[in-house]
Amino acid sequence: MKPIWVVDDDQSIRWVLEKTLERESLPSRTFGNAADALLALDVESPQVLVSDIRMPGGVTGNAGLELLQKAKERYPGLPVIIMTAFSDLESAVASFQGGAFEYLPKPFDVDLAVELIRRAVEESLREAGHVESVEETPEILGQAPAMQDVFRAIGRLSQSHVTVLITGESGTGKELVARALHRHSPRATQPFIALNTAAIPKDLLESELFGHERGAFTGAQTMRRGRFEQAEGGTLFLDEIGDMPAELQTRLLRVLSDGHFYRVGGHSPLRANVRVIAATHQHLEDLVKDGLFREDLYHRLNVIRLRLPALRERAEDIPLLTRNFLQKSARELGGEPKRLSEATMRTLAALPFPGNVRQLENLCHWLTVMAPAQVVEAKDLPPELRSNGEAMRRSPLRVLSRPDASEGPGSAPHAGQPGASTWEADLERRCSELLVLGEAGVMDAMTRRFEAILIRTALRHTGGRRIEAAQRLGIGRNTITRKIQELGLDDDAPMPVDRATG
Repeated sequence: MKPIWVVDDDQSIRWVLEKTLERESLPSRTFGNAADALLALDVESPQVLVSDIRMPGGVTGNAGLELLQKAKERYPGLPVIIMTAFSDLESAVASFQGGAFEYLPKPFDVDLAVELIRRAVEESLREAGHVESVEETPEILGQAPAMQDVFRAIGRLSQSHVTVLITGESGTGKELVARALHRHSPRATQPFIALNTAAIPKDLLESELFGHERGAFTGAQTMRRGRFEQAEGGTLFLDEIGDMPAELQTRLLRVLSDGHFYRVGGHSPLRANVRVIAATHQHLEDLVKDGLFREDLYHRLNVIRLRLPALRERAEDIPLLTRNFLQKSARELGGEPKRLSEATMRTLAALPFPGNVRQLENLCHWLTVMAPAQVVEAKDLPPELRSNGEAMRRSPLRVLSRPDASEGPGSAPHAGQPGASTWEADLERRCSELLVLGEAGVMDAMTRRFEAILIRTALRHTGGRRIEAAQRLGIGRNTITRKIQELGLDDDAPMPVDRATG
């Protein structure tokens, strides 16, 4: 991590912050005036800039404010925390207008200072990771015919700004393809910003996407740019788009339609010059039929569709991918890459890999650390792979897609059916598989699906009568109304009454 710069003409302030950051194991560098900091900005940049706003010097006589302005011009993503006196409201306002991350009132609390600096560091690392990793990501590997089709599609889209929808099972490399589309597009020199909509709590997702104004809600102490602004001129990748709440689907549709959006709490429209690439492992057509995804948004996103094959559909690529992942793991650990014997490679090529390429990569990391010899034999594989158990044969991803009619929460298997289990046990098994594979947002996605099934079924049994459905479910009328809105359930369409139960 780069050092945190502290700029203040008060030596006591510099000393306190320097010692505090040292105690917190955060590297720092101090400057006694804005001019020295400006000179240093010509050759390097800090992780976070903490500066007094009222310092002598500069063209306008306020060197601190000029430092803020020039730092943001050179490094727009640099978080700047300004220090100001309680009564210096004019400076505080000017600082926020200049893009300051936050301010510390003097005299400040040391613990508050550490908290703000850590928040700023996290913001800086997140933004830097989105942009810098574009160049670090290797080209996608694959010799199978299905992957060659993907490569040809990327080539055809190389000079296009069109919206792309990437589909495929979890772990197939949808973000890698999105990065490749960006890297080979006219926007390649501009930011690539990724957001997993399933990994962000739904009450924070709107602010993540569109940003917010200061005071827009409790805790919004400063203006914050959203992902659309961060991706200006470049590409915004929206992963797991099928999990986006209904109200945000409406806002996203508006941006795609007219190219404008508002920050949360804002009143001035902002122009979005952004290419949107969306991805999902779900069947959006089924979500549209179920009323969980807007049909007009689906058509806006589904301009060009790229389907990524599962690893079992490109088994001939497993040796190539395995060698690459083993070399990558060895570089990270500073050792020699492990090699697989021919028998071990044949074993891997025969496995279904429900977690796809991500699961294979995780396996290679495991082998690099755990395999006892340089040449990996079949006996060195993890126990669950050696046994080639039933868990490897099942795809755990169906739990987040449209449930089969025979696998709903109320469909217990018939007595005596081979392998029969209760729906709770099936849910537990699928949840375990998802967690083992490292899926993000499992709790929220499964809870939303479960609630949607319960409410949709209750409404069907009551002919669409919400109050009666709420009573049968044991929840309040306001609760079911709120849930219907949150889950995007379309209960306006006529619902047949189940005569056997309703």
